[in-house]
Amino acid sequence: MLVKAYGSAVCGIEAFTVTIEADVSAGINFFLVGLPDSAVRESQQRISTAVQSVGLRIPCKRIVINMAPADIRKEGSAYDLPLALAVLAASEQIRAPMLGTTVCMGELALDGALRPVRGALSMALHARDNGFKACIFPVESAREAAVVEGIDIYGVSHLAQVLDLTEGFGGVPVMEHDPGVPHTRSLSGHPDFSLVRGQAQARRALEVAAAGGHNVLMTGPPGAGKTFMARCLPGILPPLSRAEAMETTRIWSVAGIPRGEEGLMSTRPFRSPHHTASVISLTGGGSSALPGEISLAHNGVLYLDELPEFPGRALEVLRQPLEDGTIQLSRVRYKISYPARFMLVASMNPCPCGYRGHPVKECVCTEYQVLRYLHRISGPLLDRIDIQLQIKPVEMDDLIPEQAESPNAESSAALAGSSGALAESSAAIRLRVEKAREIQRERFGGLEGVHTNAHMKTEQLSRYCALNGSCRTFLKQAALRMQFSARAHHRILRLARTIADLEGAVAIEIHHLAEAIQYR
Repeated sequence: MLVKAYGSAVCGIEAFTVTIEADVSAGINFFLVGLPDSAVRESQQRISTAVQSVGLRIPCKRIVINMAPADIRKEGSAYDLPLALAVLAASEQIRAPMLGTTVCMGELALDGALRPVRGALSMALHARDNGFKACIFPVESAREAAVVEGIDIYGVSHLAQVLDLTEGFGGVPVMEHDPGVPHTRSLSGHPDFSLVRGQAQARRALEVAAAGGHNVLMTGPPGAGKTFMARCLPGILPPLSRAEAMETTRIWSVAGIPRGEEGLMSTRPFRSPHHTASVISLTGGGSSALPGEISLAHNGVLYLDELPEFPGRALEVLRQPLEDGTIQLSRVRYKISYPARFMLVASMNPCPCGYRGHPVKECVCTEYQVLRYLHRISGPLLDRIDIQLQIKPVEMDDLIPEQAESPNAESSAALAGSSGALAESSAAIRLRVEKAREIQRERFGGLEGVHTNAHMKTEQLSRYCALNGSCRTFLKQAALRMQFSARAHHRILRLARTIADLEGAVAIEIHHLAEAIQYR
């Protein structure tokens, strides 16, 4: 008897249907075809033992299973569940009227328990868009798939539950639909900007970067607060929209990274790989072509501390995603594209010892050592970084203010400097950032792939970054004096547009350009 069941596979963050065709006939042997990898081929033993745990058995007959499309390699143990159901239905041990309209995925333990799968959200979206009525996933994976509207999602923990469900006995309710991104979000884990001592210029620059999605490089001595300020940055970014949360969650789901929360991601990701990270760990790839750090930082922040210490090849691969917002991974038979639209925030010392230009401590590096250190970062990569900050050491008056703080003061009550004025909290800065982002949403509402000023295409600059005569003269003089490249010129315009948006200004003025230029 020939029976069809349906599973799903993920290529990048997009899913496609895998049809499981099972035939049981007279004879003996077990054939599994359709380019299965070793994990899929080993499923015979897992399925056989798991089926026995629910009082059934794999018949001693000739069993042929085809996994279509047959020209695409099937990888992983998540096909255990649809394979088991197809064989049981083909051997007439179960009646499963749901199989023709349901996508099933899950790894089987020997006792029949189900283990979670990667990419459940993408699978559920694809199943809904291709006319399936339901999806059956392990309960851990079903929670994220429950955000998909228009399809029934069942979360199960054991093969026995699946058999009851597919045979129409019920017992497993449809998971309640999760509407998506919550209105409130927890920012615990990200320090508050009010804890930053001094560094007024850097705080302002990071606010501008957050408002327009611009890349930042901070150069300064050890202990100046570069890493701390970078970790404060996610706290001033606006919350994820539903579309952003859906795309970001799909990437993390495919990567199989536990998130500690159900449904869609509610906060922007912050990824901080160590400088010993390999090229593959940054870009993604490997035997399963999983997303790397730059894709996991999509719609969030990628922080690279000690930038010159990263391998040169790893830094150069950042150039494509910084321009295009995607990363292409080439496989033997096909190419995989992952989204990689992130804010790059990097920090570095001015020299190997870290104290070049320090007002007190003396640099012990030779000129050759300094040049060799700085040349680890290529000019084309630096040209793609909008804001390049020189971070000075924190003044002692800022670090130990004369006015004493309350012993119960929290992060929002830290002092900004010797004046005794209270530093702004992340919440206060975030309000301005969100207003600027709202202006940009209205501006770019009909443009695909453009959400912030940093994403503006070159051909859009003349429309959205138009300059009056005095501004054009000012920018031309600055460009001639500082020898800006064409790319740097365009990035200054985008940056000036963001500064104007923070002020609520309709047109770019000279002081907006001046501030943008000083960040170069």
